Amino acid sequence: MIFKRYGKGPLLTRRDIPDMAPEIVDPSSVFNPGAVTEDGKTILLLRVQTRGRRTFTVPAAGNGKKFKVGTDPVDFRGLDKMVEGDSEGPLEVFHVYDPRITPIGDDLSVVTAVDTDRGCRLAVWRAAGDPATGFAGLDKLEMVGFTADRDTRNGVLFPDKIGDRYLMLDRPNDRRTGGGPLTGRGIVLSESEDLVTWRETGPVMQGRARYWDELIGSGPPPFKTREGWLHIYHGVATHFLGSNVYQAGAVLLDLEDPRHVLARTRDNFLEPRETWELTGQVPNVVFPGGLTVSRQDAEGYADSGAEVRLYYGAADTVVGMATATVSDIIAACHTG
Repeated sequence: MIFKRYGKGPLLTRRDIPDMAPEIVDPSSVFNPGAVTEDGKTILLLRVQTRGRRTFTVPAAGNGKKFKVGTDPVDFRGLDKMVEGDSEGPLEVFHVYDPRITPIGDDLSVVTAVDTDRGCRLAVWRAAGDPATGFAGLDKLEMVGFTADRDTRNGVLFPDKIGDRYLMLDRPNDRRTGGGPLTGRGIVLSESEDLVTWRETGPVMQGRARYWDELIGSGPPPFKTREGWLHIYHGVATHFLGSNVYQAGAVLLDLEDPRHVLARTRDNFLEPRETWELTGQVPNVVFPGGLTVSRQDAEGYADSGAEVRLYYGAADTVVGMATATVSDIIAACHTG
């Protein structure tokens, strides 16, 4: 396989999460991390779930392989701004989860899913904490805007503006499988002038029926290569009777118009195989959410030989990490 797992087991488990009474005590799981490298340090934002199935986001920092987990959950500020057109007050929020981190200029921006009484929304946040705490300011997040009036998930920001627009990939929730929550099989491009108000501009790619990526959604934010925007996404195979299988693959998007797919992996390059990926709260899951690239040039293009570290949730229970090179991922993408 293109990606090789780091170590002989999970990178992080629930035992690595310190108690943060009264919110978090002896948590059930830690998974679906966002990742970024700042000043030579890798910062993760971890999704932590309690025994009451409440969701918190917890920061961690380290050298990319070993991490020290923070002792307080991330402070999300501005949820009261989530007011939609015909509402008399803010949406009722149940969970904020699955953070994806993107450096944009001098800021670190984060996109999260937000489960509300009107469905799932995507919120855009800006790091507002004190970098001196060791988490690059990501331990406090201030809301900038959100995707109002549409049910969507798996949002990731591009690190560069194209033209005068911020761009985001997201996955509209337009179908239901079995008795589960709304999901989707297509990734779209959305744009904004200010990160506050978002509008969908068109489709990017669809799932492929009866193959590994029947349902799809974005993984970590895309990064720039000389060949195009390289984007890792998750695919779900739903045709295995009682079990959906979550896997990871990649797509190469045009640098000027990311709605144009240049190449795409035919097969997955990371799938559940280890016991800790096959067994857990949600079996058979490899869910990519965070990514770092070891080298970029002065124009922001990833070096072809650079190491990619992919951080992922496994079985909605633990965190894994796998590595590959930029050139190997691109080589796995096929035209047509």
